[in-house]
Amino acid sequence: MASTLFFPDRPALVRRLRAAGCVFAEDEAELLIAAADSAEELTDLVDRRVAGLPLEHLLGWAEFCGLRVAVDPGVFVPRGRTALLVAAAAAVAGPAPAVLDLCCGSGAAALVLHGRLAPRWLAAADLDPAAVACARRNLAPLGVPVYQGDLFAPLPVRWRGRLDLVVANAPYVPSGAVAMLPAEARLYEAPVALDGGADGLAVLRRVAAGAAEWLAPGGHLAVEVSANQATALCGILTDAGLDPFVVHDDELEATAVTARLPG
Repeated sequence: MASTLFFPDRPALVRRLRAAGCVFAEDEAELLIAAADSAEELTDLVDRRVAGLPLEHLLGWAEFCGLRVAVDPGVFVPRGRTALLVAAAAAVAGPAPAVLDLCCGSGAAALVLHGRLAPRWLAAADLDPAAVACARRNLAPLGVPVYQGDLFAPLPVRWRGRLDLVVANAPYVPSGAVAMLPAEARLYEAPVALDGGADGLAVLRRVAAGAAEWLAPGGHLAVEVSANQATALCGILTDAGLDPFVVHDDELEATAVTARLPG
């Protein structure tokens, strides 16, 4: 809890944040003030925010689907638009499903789905060691294991062909567009969480192929993608033997694709 012994100049703080390009400067100012225990600590936080560090990395957490999710420096920050992916995944999950959060980052999707689905088994996986450590901190209190490795490779083999739901917020930014991302992402998040290869779909191709092997008959894959990639992704999913369905939310500016393994 912030100390009551110092009284920050809120208007000046808001002006400084706004001048640095912070769209929600008023909200950010209040969060930074609440995180600081002294004027010196507040100055340090603001200096680092103005320098471009993500607000969530400074605070140590991000709000996602109504939950506070711990986010360590360098770890992908869960985006508000990914709420559509979580909702789409929950909508196709049956009762007491076996669920995998793939490319889990901080484990935010698994954290939300744990509460929404009451799964009989839930696990998460990521390639990035920093993300795995962060996800373990978020998910350990729930008894959810987090595996480190390339996509499905680190999972217990007993779940091959038995998963009911695979949720994957895999990277889908084309390599050539990574340089145009906001500095907060480009400079402070792991490239492996952003770069989706030449057309942005390289990792998702591998996710689709793996899902066809790891899903149970009638199980679903749910992924996030950009709107202009959805048609191409549906072709990839169909070629992998899955039946895709596109969901779009104009308000969130988000697109998700669910795909069912027939059977």
